[in-house]
Amino acid sequence: MTKLSVNINKVATIRNARGGNIPDVIQVAKDCERFGAQGITVHPRPDERHIRYSDVRELKKVVKTELNVEGYPSKAFMDLVLQVKPNQVTLVPDPPDALTSNAGWDTVKNAAFLKEIITELKASGIRTSIFIDTDPIQIFNAMQTGTDRIEYYTEPYALMFSKNPELAVLPFTEATKIALQCGLGINAGHDLNLDNLNFFFRRIAGLLEVSIGHALISDALYFGLENTIQMYLSKLKIQ
Repeated sequence: MTKLSVNINKVATIRNARGGNIPDVIQVAKDCERFGAQGITVHPRPDERHIRYSDVRELKKVVKTELNVEGYPSKAFMDLVLQVKPNQVTLVPDPPDALTSNAGWDTVKNAAFLKEIITELKASGIRTSIFIDTDPIQIFNAMQTGTDRIEYYTEPYALMFSKNPELAVLPFTEATKIALQCGLGINAGHDLNLDNLNFFFRRIAGLLEVSIGHALISDALYFGLENTIQMYLSKLKIQ
């Protein structure tokens, strides 16, 4: 079964735009689980422009499925996740001022750094995942870091999907063969939506988790959160 982890960053963005606590990020996380989501994802950034470090601490107290915390492994981020101990930490190579994640790790150049970080996380019982592109060399070297999983950066797939779905997914199916041979679990995220999710799901063997935020929260404005989560869950089934 492929799990749906709902990224609630955009909910925090709306809250922060006006101050106060509307919408209530913690309640939304609880509602997502109640509506069928199998995980909650957050990506706290140094400027706390959406999810705050305090949100992560509060989410740990209430999330009953799986809490996935994404971020660049700065000292502040590492201090946070080692204290909170989420179920999974997804390491991304974003600089502090990045608008959103836009590339995977160079696991060759950053091999020693990633191995050190991952060793520390796993010593605390935290499952690890590395945000990564489909380059076979990068995937093979991801295995060398000791990570449990990789998370495909799927924007290239999403951009090409409407023009040629088979060509769009091909790099990911080829990369998956290598990842599975390396014993890596496979997650995916970035620009997956109601139009392209099922096709990706059907083509990627062993897909364990998709993390979806922007599209899902945007769809919820039209369809409602409960209905939207059910719509996304339906895309993670053979149709």
